[in-house]
Amino acid sequence: MNPAYSVVFFTVCCGLAQGLFLAIFAVDMLTRLSFIEMQSPQFFVWGHSITLIFLAVGLLSSFLHLGHPERAWRAVMMWKTSWLSREVIVLPLFMLIVFAYGCSYWLGSTLSLWLGVLGLFLCLALFVCTAMIYMCLKFLQEWATTLTLINFVVLGCASGLGWAATLATAEDLTIATPLILWAMICTVLGLLVRVIMLLRNAQLKPRSSLQTAIGIKHPHIVQKAQGFMGGSFNTREFFHGRSLQTLLRIKWFFLFLTFILPVMFMVIAFCNSHATVTMLLACALQFIGLIAERWYFFAQANHPQNLYYSSIS
Repeated sequence: MNPAYSVVFFTVCCGLAQGLFLAIFAVDMLTRLSFIEMQSPQFFVWGHSITLIFLAVGLLSSFLHLGHPERAWRAVMMWKTSWLSREVIVLPLFMLIVFAYGCSYWLGSTLSLWLGVLGLFLCLALFVCTAMIYMCLKFLQEWATTLTLINFVVLGCASGLGWAATLATAEDLTIATPLILWAMICTVLGLLVRVIMLLRNAQLKPRSSLQTAIGIKHPHIVQKAQGFMGGSFNTREFFHGRSLQTLLRIKWFFLFLTFILPVMFMVIAFCNSHATVTMLLACALQFIGLIAERWYFFAQANHPQNLYYSSIS
């Protein structure tokens, strides 16, 4: 497939925001249950603010993928059958609850607990809706696996925990060290899941062939041209046009920046009580790596029509 950069940016930003919200909610629950000491209210307010910023940036970037953004409201009309429609409904509701959750801490409202629980359900529902947009496409074997959902959740939690740990180190809170540790654990777990996905996808075999596509059983069919002098919708939307060498470089690039380098910086931050700058650097590198990882996720999906249209001459 040909990755749309707006969708790449949307999924990365929203996943990070969801992971950050889950980290903040977990700290809130542990505080209420007296497992950890009371944290600064500024941690929660800033955490919710950053969550909203990433959600808003992701939502705005998704509009760039639309040919007619003024008709975006029509996406909700197919909510009974379309996972995209459900995502369009859940995302604004989640943003509203995150805003209300943050305001409840600022005002000291007793509704914060129930707003947090509601936000938890919406956050998980948004993960499912986003992943199912791709998992439900059975003809794209690279996406049609539960690993897609697991990958979205784990990478979202890893990046979100990194930002939560950065906030905690900036506030010099006692939860900074545990958050850094959990960010490392999630990042390593994300590496494991991503490697499993890469190994699985490398073993996939196309269910179609030129023989089955055109109904000719001859064992030697050679395609000389795709039938076009120039490009078309099929050649632009369903094939990225990059070489195998380029894909290989991007794969190692995102593995290094998303997992290996951030973990190295997190280890340094874990051993240093004043590690805000180190964590910021780890989060920035991981964000760049996640952009590359999500681009590769979309580009690796091989649409069956590429049996014909990916051959130019």
